[in-house]
Amino acid sequence: MSEKHEEIVASQSELQHEFNIQRIYTKDISYEAPSAPDIFHIEWSPQVDLNLHTDSKKLSEDTYEVILQITVTVKLKDKTAFLVEVKQAGIFTLKNFTTDQIDPMLGSFCPNILFPYARELISETVCRGSFPPLYLAPINFDAFYHEQLQQRKNAS
Repeated sequence: MSEKHEEIVASQSELQHEFNIQRIYTKDISYEAPSAPDIFHIEWSPQVDLNLHTDSKKLSEDTYEVILQITVTVKLKDKTAFLVEVKQAGIFTLKNFTTDQIDPMLGSFCPNILFPYARELISETVCRGSFPPLYLAPINFDAFYHEQLQQRKNAS
């Protein structure tokens, strides 16, 4: 192998993207059933309100914490059956990415990884509260990320 070719190969390997999941964890969970036990006697035809929020912060040069916050409020008629809020977090390594590449990773790709953990935790918590399982539909985090970008542009 020529010396020039070795330099090119070395240069390419130095710039190769590196993505790693260091840790996934539950940062916060809150559950309330303010109308229990009376709510258990009402016919189950829930109104579900879901709020979603993502946040991220840089921990070190290539390490970021991403938090996916999901709040679900379920009502029967005018009574709150339950409210559950989960902050599912992860620590991720993003090495050799440009800023233009990192933002979508933190705003879309990483929350997409966290979502199944949050969904399972919400469903399990609701069941432990003696309510029927709550299955959250998949979320298009790419669309959610672009919607947030548009809202930030409109606000400024």
